[in-house]
Amino acid sequence: MVGGQPIRVVIADDHAVVREGLRALIETEPGIELVGEACDGIEAVRLTRSLKPDVLLLDLVMPRQDGLQTISEIQAEESATRILVLTSFAEDEQVFPAIKAGALGYLLKDTTPRRLLQAIRDVYQGESSLHPTVARKLIGELHWPSSPPPAGEVLTEREVEVLNLVAQGLANQEIADQLVVSERTVRKHVSNILGKLHLANRTQAALYALRTGIAGQELSS
Repeated sequence: MVGGQPIRVVIADDHAVVREGLRALIETEPGIELVGEACDGIEAVRLTRSLKPDVLLLDLVMPRQDGLQTISEIQAEESATRILVLTSFAEDEQVFPAIKAGALGYLLKDTTPRRLLQAIRDVYQGESSLHPTVARKLIGELHWPSSPPPAGEVLTEREVEVLNLVAQGLANQEIADQLVVSERTVRKHVSNILGKLHLANRTQAALYALRTGIAGQELSS
């Protein structure tokens, strides 16, 4: 819940059993409200226009109109709705176009309920949320200069730890749990990292970490 108002969510999935499970999960979570359900992309676009949800939880493979076309239509209308893909598919031909089209998050359906709820919150706040498998796939797709962007300031040891975990696809709350700090502290570290490295978002930070070898370093005990 942000500013006293719940995060308003629309679900778009052609499988009734999936929608039922997501509905049950969301309805038990304080601060998140399910306002609509769609069984295909055409209905998802219609509901996004009429209900103006904060987050659209979107499957990619649906009848009549798939998720990629749905993302493109919603983005073309400059909608304020943030899009979180939730799908069974991690193939390149789904992942890359969805993110390029404007999806802010991309999770697979093996994601835990806790991670999914956190992803809804993260995407609502404008943060990307990527399944670790998807984060790794982005390495080879996004084009980077031959050398990393110069850092204006050196990262602290804690910031390197946070960047390492960002590169693993962890959300802020998961990083906070692992480092035994508050989620607010993690957000501050991420903001500092982006500023020091002159990067625009978490995805660029993750790719920077992977390119420079920071990702995969042993964390200090």
